Amino acid sequence: MNGRLKFVLITVATLAAVGATASLGFWQLSRAAEKQSRQASLDAQSAKSPLDAAAVRAATDPLTLLHQRARLRGTWVPQSVTFLENRPMDGRVGFVVVTVLRLEGGGALAVQRGWAPRGFEDRTLLPPIETPAGVVEIVGRMALPPSDLYALGAPTAGRIRQNLDLPQFSSETGLPLLPITLQQMGATGEALVRDWPVVNLGVEKNYGYAAQWFGLALLFSMLYLWFQVVRRFIDRPKDTSPDV
Repeated sequence: MNGRLKFVLITVATLAAVGATASLGFWQLSRAAEKQSRQASLDAQSAKSPLDAAAVRAATDPLTLLHQRARLRGTWVPQSVTFLENRPMDGRVGFVVVTVLRLEGGGALAVQRGWAPRGFEDRTLLPPIETPAGVVEIVGRMALPPSDLYALGAPTAGRIRQNLDLPQFSSETGLPLLPITLQQMGATGEALVRDWPVVNLGVEKNYGYAAQWFGLALLFSMLYLWFQVVRRFIDRPKDTSPDV
């Protein structure tokens, strides 16, 4: 392969590598901008005044209430206490405990009340969870049901289950549950831990990935300049013929 053809091939390969890595860097920046916009919307929702039961019932689309704070009064439905298994917290195996709250004035929704540890000796032994009788007032954040874990077959039923299927849960309880849940906040109580993970869309990761791709593009450019331009100039034979 002659030197000119080799130079052309290296140039084309370098341009392709720089173009690809730079494009990936700009794509990561666009993803970061999208996440920033979504995070700003999420933060704006969280900053609104707490909802009450009337506001929750009045929402034409309850999913528009996501991430808003709420202060609700109602009564627990004790027979609806359900344990979602395989939900670790701080490296410990346990359950997310869900219970239906019958709202004052009508309506009902599922509440993610907190996390409870699971015993190792008897996996069917449930932790003792206090479910107060009478009217209670709880605070929390409107949220989607806990994310589904992989499960074979149809949604499971019973006090211990893998996932929470709201239409099925509504049918089981005989109550018209809203298509949204409340993630209960506040101090740890009723034998439950409420150290929920902070909702963060991870914009910093996209900026980090963008910096890596732009760094690779810069590296390819510098290597090309060094080996194909600077070294050629340095290694060029000097004219040693005497002046006439």
